[in-house]
Amino acid sequence: MEWLDSLRDSIHRDEWLVAVAVMAGTVLVLRVLQWIVRRKLAKLAARTPTHWDDHAVTAIGSTRLLFLVAVGIYAGSLTLDLEPAYASAVGTFTIIALLLQGGAWVNTVIGDMIDERRKEAREHEPARVSTIALLGFLAQVALWTTVLLLILANLGIDITALVAGLGIGGVAVALAVQNILGDLFASLSIILDKPFVVGDFLAVGDFLGSVEHIGIKTTRLRSLSGEQLVFSNNDLLTSRIRNFGRMRERRVVFKLGVTYQTPRDRLQEIPDMIRAAVEAADKTRFDRAHFSEYGNFSLNFETVYYVLSNEFNVHMDIQQAIFLQIHEAFEKAGIEFAYPTQTLFMARGDEGEEAAPAS
Repeated sequence: MEWLDSLRDSIHRDEWLVAVAVMAGTVLVLRVLQWIVRRKLAKLAARTPTHWDDHAVTAIGSTRLLFLVAVGIYAGSLTLDLEPAYASAVGTFTIIALLLQGGAWVNTVIGDMIDERRKEAREHEPARVSTIALLGFLAQVALWTTVLLLILANLGIDITALVAGLGIGGVAVALAVQNILGDLFASLSIILDKPFVVGDFLAVGDFLGSVEHIGIKTTRLRSLSGEQLVFSNNDLLTSRIRNFGRMRERRVVFKLGVTYQTPRDRLQEIPDMIRAAVEAADKTRFDRAHFSEYGNFSLNFETVYYVLSNEFNVHMDIQQAIFLQIHEAFEKAGIEFAYPTQTLFMARGDEGEEAAPAS
């Protein structure tokens, strides 16, 4: 080949030997340096709770020999008096090798992060595994598309038209599937922000249910009556959501009324009776109990306490125990619960006729 003959003729034999020695020495030094850095960093990563240093160890381990050889060739070429065209070719080859290796490093980190998230999801939220895998695939596609475009640009290919075409095509696709993309990004928001997770009990408008599955497009809830409720992720995030799964404690307010015939000394005892009933129950924190108002047919008391659990059944068991103890205390004290009553007062007129009744 003429270009190879001209290259060999333009460089002396001693210069070739020096270049080969520099190349081999560079590859050897980089390989040893890679081994030392990886070993030291692995020891450091074993003592730290963060995962970023673990990803760095894996990335360093993914360094390919071809990349080291490309760097060695570039280092060796610096000792030669190459023509501009040959020097440019060596530089382009080295840049392409660097882009490929950089893509491999980033791809390794992405793969590690996705595997880590999928492992956590299998243990806590199995429904998220497929979504995480898809997001990882999209990230890798974007990475290698960028690397390919950069390689083409370094090869002297005009990628402006290609990028413009991809942009126009992307806009067209985005317009065609905008609802799907909206749900996809909403799914990404749910995964990253975690407003709710599988198992949480949600109230979405008039609908109630436990989260069963968080998918790429939809989230599925199981209602109290047994049917499955399906919401698009975008619609779900634009709704007002009440997440009972994040409830640390439940505030309970209840009222009860006693008859107007109840003596004042008994009325003064009622808040203490209620307090004793609440404090006798497990997992409760008493807040207050007061004679709150004169009702139409009863003297009303309002009570507030907290159930130290988010389980609804636990709340109902505690409330039942409190009500039964209050009923027992009232029964012993002779206090009567009020119920709707109406009293009519009759008056006679001057001529002995009955006046109209008043209520």
